[in-house]
Amino acid sequence: MAPQLDGYFKQVDLMADSFISRLRSAVAIPSVSADPDLRPKVVAMANFLEAELKALGASVEKRLPGKQPGHPNLDLPPILLGRYGNDAKKRTILVYGHYDVQPALKEDGWATEPFDLTVDEQDRMYGRGSTDDKGPVLGWINAIEAHQKAGVEFPVNLLMCFEGMEEYGSEGLDDIIKEEASKFFKDAEAVCISDNYWLGTEKPCLTYGLRGCSYYSLTVSGPAQDLHSGVFGGTVTEPMTDLVRLLATLVDNKGKIQIPGLNELVAPLTDEEKELYNDISFEMSDLFHSLGSETSIHLNKEDTLMARWRYPTLSIHGIEGAYSAPGAKTVIPAKVIGKFSIRTVPNMEPDKVDELVFKFVGAEWKKLSSNNTMKCELQHSGNWWVASPKHWNFSAASKAVERVFGVKPDLTREGGSIPVTLTFEQATGKNVLLLPMGSSTDAAHSINEKLDKRNYVEGTKLLGAYLHYVAEEAQV
Repeated sequence: MAPQLDGYFKQVDLMADSFISRLRSAVAIPSVSADPDLRPKVVAMANFLEAELKALGASVEKRLPGKQPGHPNLDLPPILLGRYGNDAKKRTILVYGHYDVQPALKEDGWATEPFDLTVDEQDRMYGRGSTDDKGPVLGWINAIEAHQKAGVEFPVNLLMCFEGMEEYGSEGLDDIIKEEASKFFKDAEAVCISDNYWLGTEKPCLTYGLRGCSYYSLTVSGPAQDLHSGVFGGTVTEPMTDLVRLLATLVDNKGKIQIPGLNELVAPLTDEEKELYNDISFEMSDLFHSLGSETSIHLNKEDTLMARWRYPTLSIHGIEGAYSAPGAKTVIPAKVIGKFSIRTVPNMEPDKVDELVFKFVGAEWKKLSSNNTMKCELQHSGNWWVASPKHWNFSAASKAVERVFGVKPDLTREGGSIPVTLTFEQATGKNVLLLPMGSSTDAAHSINEKLDKRNYVEGTKLLGAYLHYVAEEAQV
């Protein structure tokens, strides 16, 4: 029998404005984990969530991971472990989210103040963290409150794990998860993560696979200090010139990785897998809308999705130490650091990827015959993940999507990386589901990040419905 959800759905609609106010309060806290100066704000965001949960009767415990690696005077923000319900007759579901955000400044190109949630005439809610990941995190809290106000019994025991360092590599989290797997998380029967996005803008999806990410830095050093190009240009081997030449060897402008051996690590495409892409709801126009241009590498859906999900990519992200402000400054940087990452897929093991990267970069550096010094380092890495979409966790989510949105969800993989997904799977031994709230046009990590009001409100309904169907699936 289908769960009786009408009362819950009606209550979510009635409380939509208060849920938006809750999101506005959360967005107003600039919980940027990458900025040590904003660490108190990250902690403030943790305190905000703790207060919201306790006000609804949930119990909350904090785990303190210790000092941040490389920053001996900087504490990592707390990891919040919450529990709502403790009924031995009910299933127990563990959900994860993060309360930190990417950096954001108005001068980056935002049309609105990034930490002031702004709702436009099309009900698009702009603000840093709105979709990644404060909206989804608050969706679980909204679901608890709407059940209470509607007088509808909460269908499961809910365990929550909310962290504040996801945007900076989730430092300190893995050890906590492994330690708590047999303690705080011991009752968990499945895991649900809402930290990704629909493939398009209209049809929801369930995600069963993620690419991994290995992030590297290339440091080229020469002079003892920055130099004036008019005085020293032509007399010194410039680190920037070496770095640019080195970065250019990594990938071509069609996305083909130039590092020998990497592509040979990739699991081959089977005919059965290839057929899965035919029925997925996706139009190239969706991609063009997200890009704001038609500068795609591939011209059809299948090649585009496979390039995003099941093949590796290499992206160059930036150069630290070089002049980047507006105007002209004729400086020769003494040291520059190039940053790039490789998105990995089955069966690319991180250690092997590192070995091939370091070997290639070393060989290319040798070709330059430079008298500068170069160092290539791994900053952080997370492995790829693939789960079984035939598990009851996925079937419950699929039924919930049909109930809320009236369509069957697409089963998708994702090009991004959420390393904690694999950690939860390995530590708990339970099935992990990615249940997205936002859409493909939300611009997470970019300027003008937003979450559509529809996705937030209907997404709150979806999270609650998912828990009801989980409870029902348990009896099958």
